[in-house]
Amino acid sequence: MAKAVAKKKKTRSSKKTAKRRIQPLGSLRRWLLRAVLAVAAVFLFLILLFSVVNPPVTHTIWAEKRRLGEVDRMWVPLEEMAPVLARSVVAAEDAQFCRHWGFDARAIQAAIEAGGARGGSTISQQVVKNVFLWQGRSWPRKVLETLLTPVVEIVWSKRRILEVYLNVAEMDEGVFGAEAAARKYFGVGPDQLSARQAALIAAVLPNPKERSARRPSSFVQRRAGQIMDGAATIRADGRADCFED
Repeated sequence: MAKAVAKKKKTRSSKKTAKRRIQPLGSLRRWLLRAVLAVAAVFLFLILLFSVVNPPVTHTIWAEKRRLGEVDRMWVPLEEMAPVLARSVVAAEDAQFCRHWGFDARAIQAAIEAGGARGGSTISQQVVKNVFLWQGRSWPRKVLETLLTPVVEIVWSKRRILEVYLNVAEMDEGVFGAEAAARKYFGVGPDQLSARQAALIAAVLPNPKERSARRPSSFVQRRAGQIMDGAATIRADGRADCFED
């Protein structure tokens, strides 16, 4: 009898010990889930907010301001930019912009085949990276970019995505957005850019710290010529319809 009672007590004690071990794990899972939901809620709030409110700063702009002491940037709406600039940037960076939902499978495949020597990011992905995340290559950033890009595509219009991109993209060292680039490179407003000037700015975008639209290298000049042709092509075949009036 005594042995049976002792056995029961031992069994109860073992169950209590196991329960105490399980409870911290359950609490940890709950807190992790809450943290994930909180982060998701913050991102969703910001996506909704920036669909109508212009992002005041980005991580890249903040970092460059800390490094350089000052940056050049002034927000202008898309309708105050020369339409050829928008077409040129789309032709240069993401020719299928109007036809994808945030990712361009062909561009990604081409980037993989090139061994990472070329980028496969769409303008939508670049906006997500610039506005909500940070620069540099890392799996956490890439995962967040992949999750947020479709949400931005759902909530924002294509015009809004392009407008934000043209205002936050770095176009020279410490120079962000079309207005600052047009003034620095050519001494005109973004609404006065010619097709050639717009193409030169677009040619600089992949590497703004080493390329210049004011003193273009032979490569940048050749690239600008290709972009001019591309901008005319996407206008003619309808691939600019989603962001043009």
